[in-house]
Amino acid sequence: MTRRLAEVAQKVGVSEATVSRVLNGRPGVSEATRAAVLTALDVLGYERPTQLRGERARLVGLVLPELGNPIFPALAEVVGGALAQRGFTPVLCTVTPGGLSEADYVEMLLQQQASGVVFAGGQYAEADAPHDHYRRLLEVRLPVVLVNAGSEELDFPRVSTDDAVAAEQAFGHLASLGHERIGLVLGPEDHVPSRRKLDAARAAAARAGLDLPDAWVRRSLFSLEGGQAVTASLLRDGVTGIVCGSDPLALGVVRAVRRHGMSVPEDVSVVGFDDSAFMNCVNPPLTTVRQPIEAIGRAAVTLLTGQVTGGAVAAEELLYEPELVVRASTAPVRTRAGDPR
Repeated sequence: MTRRLAEVAQKVGVSEATVSRVLNGRPGVSEATRAAVLTALDVLGYERPTQLRGERARLVGLVLPELGNPIFPALAEVVGGALAQRGFTPVLCTVTPGGLSEADYVEMLLQQQASGVVFAGGQYAEADAPHDHYRRLLEVRLPVVLVNAGSEELDFPRVSTDDAVAAEQAFGHLASLGHERIGLVLGPEDHVPSRRKLDAARAAAARAGLDLPDAWVRRSLFSLEGGQAVTASLLRDGVTGIVCGSDPLALGVVRAVRRHGMSVPEDVSVVGFDDSAFMNCVNPPLTTVRQPIEAIGRAAVTLLTGQVTGGAVAAEELLYEPELVVRASTAPVRTRAGDPR
């Protein structure tokens, strides 16, 4: 007990006597200090006293699928900062191969009496993935916000980049440069944002009078290696422009183009999605569609805290418009000798 009092007191910056008063339910402690002590108990892994366990901690889980893609640390920075400004403690929960799963993190957050959860890039965006842990959150009515699309069966507030606009911007940019053979490198078939991008790209191709056959749509995991692996077939089909579902996929496409003895953008133009960190520093600097991460992250926190305070928050999806950022990975199409057109 003495050790626990000392650690919590040091964490909060108060005396051990103050911590003791909070744990024993005694008066003379401000509400802010009381909340800080309870949050410190949760962060340090101590169980709350029985009489305090029914209260929610001011912890909010931020569940991410990875940190390798720079877009996720960027989102974590925005969400974490916005939560801290409102008096909540963000808890980063990163899914790792062979480590804790989303469902494991949900159990942990429920045990810690968390105030809510923000999910980004999770299984909710995969129609065929397990969704039982989300349904449990619905049953216990824990405040939850999903970032970037999700299965329609999950009745949570959502805030997303408009995938349809993103695909239209990317496809339209390549078409305006004279590209007629434009391929796509997207996520798995059950990935909801990828489905949206594909539908919008097909509509954009139809408006431009261009073909977009199934053979020019390749599926991959969201990684550099995945983008590289699926590019060869597009190059064999004579595709001159490629729209990608993420910046890491686009970097994989660039690598594959080079390994086939070709150049970007002289032979193949490439467009990414996210505008994650350092995309202006790669060679060539990547043309990409920028997600409004600052606006999305702050909106997610507003939706979450609105639920925590008992406000009515609609489950309708909020869509934020992306921005095409043109750099040096795209250029006007160049007719090559032996071009199948």
